[in-house]
Amino acid sequence: MSLLPDPVRRFAAWCVVLLLIAGVGWVGIRLCGELRTAVVPVLLALLGTALLGPLYRWMVRAKLNASLAAALTCVAVVAVVGGAVYIVVAALVDTGDQIVTSLRDAAKAVARHFGAAGTGLDDLAANSRKLLEKFGGTAVSNVISGVSIVGESIAIAVLALLLVFFFLRDSHRALKALRTLAPGGTADLMEAMARRAFEAIEGFMRGTTLIALIDAVCITIGLLILRVPGAVGLGALVFVSAYIPYLGAFLSGAVAVLVALADRGFVIALWALGVVLAVQVLEGHVLQPAIQSRTVQMHPAVVMLTITAGASVAGILGMLLAVPLTAAFFGIVGVLRTRYDEQSQTDTP
Repeated sequence: MSLLPDPVRRFAAWCVVLLLIAGVGWVGIRLCGELRTAVVPVLLALLGTALLGPLYRWMVRAKLNASLAAALTCVAVVAVVGGAVYIVVAALVDTGDQIVTSLRDAAKAVARHFGAAGTGLDDLAANSRKLLEKFGGTAVSNVISGVSIVGESIAIAVLALLLVFFFLRDSHRALKALRTLAPGGTADLMEAMARRAFEAIEGFMRGTTLIALIDAVCITIGLLILRVPGAVGLGALVFVSAYIPYLGAFLSGAVAVLVALADRGFVIALWALGVVLAVQVLEGHVLQPAIQSRTVQMHPAVVMLTITAGASVAGILGMLLAVPLTAAFFGIVGVLRTRYDEQSQTDTP
């Protein structure tokens, strides 16, 4: 006779499973933290491979050698990313002081209207660079470990680019190796899980890049029409921050409205707010369902919790990687659930 009722034993079993999963996850996170200088380039390379995969496959279909196609893809991404970074940095350098000054003026205006309650905003604007460095310090301080930030970033970027080349060229070999290492009878399942996880990351990267570009162009045009100073720099900020779902759009939109408030007055600020809200409505009700609904299906609450968890683990980098990795996890879970349902139907007499 069992000492515990059946529901209690089932509950205890589920608790053991959850604790086991949590323990394995914690150990995995700790290992990634210890091996971060190798893990970060791999994760960035996976995101880059997911984004560049269609271009590489198009070149292969055009009868180009696989190595040449991968090399040309990497050269193309260096040219495009380098050009984009130059444009963004140039825009922010040209308008950065103006944006910060506008934010400081807006904070002072709020402080005048709300008294002591606005002092914190003034401090935030005056020390925005220090606050940004402090916010990102948690993510980068352990990475650099005695090496300059610029040198470490360049090394990570070069390694990630080399990994993108090998991931593009040798993806078929990776699948063969996965099938070889899979335990007996699970090769098809392992391949299906790997493919679905990569498809989720690929869909997120392509969709997010397209949405970020549309958001940045629309908001930049709107700010230029309203003659808001630093419109190009603010548009660049919108594009970069769009890779952090929901939170990035909120922060970049708030900065644009504050700049408009400081330099163009309350009425123009309301128009700027209208432009930002219109673009966000377009994104939420048209772009997101049309572009990403087929590949990345996660509730906004799950996305926000994922971003928060990623920030607590790895700072800004964790915020950027949290959503695509979670999308890959949900893809794997979906494959397992489908196989389990099929097996249950087969076993049912």
